[in-house]
Amino acid sequence: MNPASGGMIEEIQEAFAAGGIDGLPASCYEQFSLYLGLLLRWNARLNLTAIRDPEQIIRRHFVECAFAAQHLPGDIDSLLDYGSGAGLPGVAIAICRPEIRVTLAEAQGKKAAFLREVVRTVGTKTEVYDGRVETMPQGRPFHAVSMRAVEKMESAIPIALRLVERYLVLLTTERSAAGFEAPELQWLDPVHLPNAEHTILAIGHRAKAGKTAE
Repeated sequence: MNPASGGMIEEIQEAFAAGGIDGLPASCYEQFSLYLGLLLRWNARLNLTAIRDPEQIIRRHFVECAFAAQHLPGDIDSLLDYGSGAGLPGVAIAICRPEIRVTLAEAQGKKAAFLREVVRTVGTKTEVYDGRVETMPQGRPFHAVSMRAVEKMESAIPIALRLVERYLVLLTTERSAAGFEAPELQWLDPVHLPNAEHTILAIGHRAKAGKTAE
């Protein structure tokens, strides 16, 4: 069955329901199906994800990121997905929370090209920033910055904090989260993500919204 033709829509709906995700319009499942088709085709030459099986991509990647999207605070209007890679969680957030203006930051040109194709095909109002996050203009802060499977996340957090006004959003392990130091943030209670025993959604809130770190 070809995911790009929409054949996986029912499987996506069932996996989302099993993961505690509900209330999404039918168009969201169609968008995830298109996204899956692109991911499978491009993954053969870009190695976007080590998971190759479509059902496992749905269960491990899509469900986790869509669940996180539904648990984001309601006062987020703009979000930067730091080191977006395959677009997770940024694309999922853009699909599930269309009121949030998502920017996908990806320094590798071929992966950025994939993200542009996803945005064009899936139809989200999403910007792709083809470059390193540390080179982004300082005058454009975001309400939130998300990070998932970012290489050297601990050293990336200070860079993210220069651009975030309200929330730092981490999809990470419990062990890794315990070692992150960001005294300017107040951490909300972590939320355990479905289908992953030790993975959590950790959200740090700036005590003084509207000001970026020096």
